[in-house]
Amino acid sequence: MNLLHSNDRPGEYPPSWYAETANPADRFAPLRGETRADVCVVGAGYTGLSAALHLAEAGRDVVLVEAHRVGFGASGRNGGQLGSAQRMEQEDLEKLVGDDDAAKLWDLAEDAKQLVKDLIARHGIDCDLKPGVATLGFDAGEMRDLHAHAEHLRDRYGYEQIELLDRDAGRALCPSPAYHGGYLDRDAAHLHPLNYALGLARAAAAAGVRIHEGTEVTGIDHGSPATVLTAQGKITADQVILACNGYLGDLDRKVAARVMPINNFIAATEPLGPDAARVLAQDVAVADTKFVVNYFRLSRDGRLLFGGGESYGYRFPSDIAAKVRRPMVEIFPHLADVPITHAWGGTLAITMRRMPYLTRLAPNMLSASGYSGHGVGTATHAGRLMAQALAGESDGFDTMARVPSLPFPGGPALRSPLLVLAMSWYALRDRLGI
Repeated sequence: MNLLHSNDRPGEYPPSWYAETANPADRFAPLRGETRADVCVVGAGYTGLSAALHLAEAGRDVVLVEAHRVGFGASGRNGGQLGSAQRMEQEDLEKLVGDDDAAKLWDLAEDAKQLVKDLIARHGIDCDLKPGVATLGFDAGEMRDLHAHAEHLRDRYGYEQIELLDRDAGRALCPSPAYHGGYLDRDAAHLHPLNYALGLARAAAAAGVRIHEGTEVTGIDHGSPATVLTAQGKITADQVILACNGYLGDLDRKVAARVMPINNFIAATEPLGPDAARVLAQDVAVADTKFVVNYFRLSRDGRLLFGGGESYGYRFPSDIAAKVRRPMVEIFPHLADVPITHAWGGTLAITMRRMPYLTRLAPNMLSASGYSGHGVGTATHAGRLMAQALAGESDGFDTMARVPSLPFPGGPALRSPLLVLAMSWYALRDRLGI
């Protein structure tokens, strides 16, 4: 079964607060018949939109195809956090790839964060970009670990944008009885993720990209030139970029072995009014240290946008609001009875090491996916790295591709059940506080 058709109405955004508050956007027509391009990009999330935009700005003729709508998947449904660094912590990357490549990966992550800010400014994208993301722990030991990590980034990489929060400062920022301090990264940011995707699409179309929504890819012939088959047509292209992330399906077995789709959920409360100050004292986003992370922020109209809970398989739970309310009330007990006006799920993709998987699938075909919840910056950046690699400037792409990537054990038949067992264990650790 393909996740493209498991939980959503064909060609429609989910009933999220993001979709309800999205900037007006016309549909792009489906592809019908045959066409020719220098590059065909498959998937119109952040990765594909960024790749197409940068390729078109470099003078390439680009066709971008999307099975549903631009930003339909995780790009239009996520928590909207633009974080610093890579998804794997720098201390672990230093052990995995060595100090030299770890330093390059740090620089690439900083480039990713800045790229998002630059694209928003350069193209006038209205997506509520605001500075500040806090990471909070649940006890004194976790607070000390977070402080040590922030000090490592300062001492090793010269990163001075983090403010350490002791227990009192953490509670002043986020008045939840669950947390015990952490840090606030002032150079990280948060935004309206769907409006950011729609802004990238407008910029790409203005640069000459031929975008086709409602155009599902059914197969790819890796010849030279390549042929991308769709339900109602085909594209012949010199080069192909695969940017499908959690919605890859059966398009490529090598990627599917290393990139695992999982589901995550977000709820929006009614506007909290003065009670918003009992959630956050500043307009920043928060993520915590649970393995199944809780993440939240306030919307521009004072709602709590709270993400929490995961599922593994093809179907979303029947009551998403109840699934999210459970962790939300653990963090904010006083919101036990607050009405939830929107609740939605989305499919992202993870890798074994939580680092994105960038690879050359053929001499004329590149792929990037598996952002593991860190995709706002990393996916946007991966799109640019692939555009540069197709032009012969592959240093950044090659650095990311060198990170060792492990296939999930058990193959397609067993990887989901094994992941359920592993994640259930970590969820139990979260509940027990160990």
